[in-house]
Amino acid sequence: MAKKNIFTDAFGTPYFLKRFIIFILGVVSYRRFNGFNKLKITGTEHLVDLPDSNVLFVSNHQTYFADVAAMYHAFCAVNNGYLNTIKNPIYLLNPKIDFYYVAAEETMNKGILPKIFKIAGAVTVKRTWRAEGKSVNRMVDMSEVDNIMKALDNGWVATFPQGTTSAFAQGRRGTAKLVKNQRPIVIPIKINGFRRAFDKKGLRVKVTGVKPTMEFKAPLDIDYDNEKAPEILLKIMTAIEQTEDFNVLHNYDEELKAKKLEQKDSNN
Repeated sequence: MAKKNIFTDAFGTPYFLKRFIIFILGVVSYRRFNGFNKLKITGTEHLVDLPDSNVLFVSNHQTYFADVAAMYHAFCAVNNGYLNTIKNPIYLLNPKIDFYYVAAEETMNKGILPKIFKIAGAVTVKRTWRAEGKSVNRMVDMSEVDNIMKALDNGWVATFPQGTTSAFAQGRRGTAKLVKNQRPIVIPIKINGFRRAFDKKGLRVKVTGVKPTMEFKAPLDIDYDNEKAPEILLKIMTAIEQTEDFNVLHNYDEELKAKKLEQKDSNN
């Protein structure tokens, strides 16, 4: 596995370029999280004593870029001693540069801004189940898995196990297999309100006055020797509150169906 050095990260990107891009994107996005809308961050005390590598953040997903941009703000703030707040943007002068995030290749290749985001730390993968809005069925590209492992070996990585911004979509087994094989520290992140505050891409403010939330939870307790991938995936999906048990609308629909069935039976 390639290693970072004092000049470049594990993928050969110059640190001075990453610092510049993170700073500029941070300045541009700051008012979105502490102006037009007020981002509430909790749980960053769980990040203070983490090692510099082999830490995997697993999160639900609501927009393409705003979720990741908010993570950059949170990580940079913690890197400078600010917990549960992004009120002092001076942290952008000393960013968390060995942070990577897993993103769909087709998303990161559309337009100039996504390509700039990509330089900041994207590890791109091709979806195995969907491409360009159509269902597909293709094999996992092992070189992409190697890239995620390289990122973990050299820093922190954020991934979205559902692989989509749709709420309560099923988790992908690849995340659990990666966790099983790589044995990282796994930190769940639960986000909410991003879908309401921003457009789907997360580049445009849709509604002001929203208070999106980002909750960092304690590291998952995983028995890497005995727990199987499906068990790990369930633990992850429960931690980010994306199982059907958390789907209030689903429960409401089921209750409504039951009531209609009871009424039908009583009429007969």
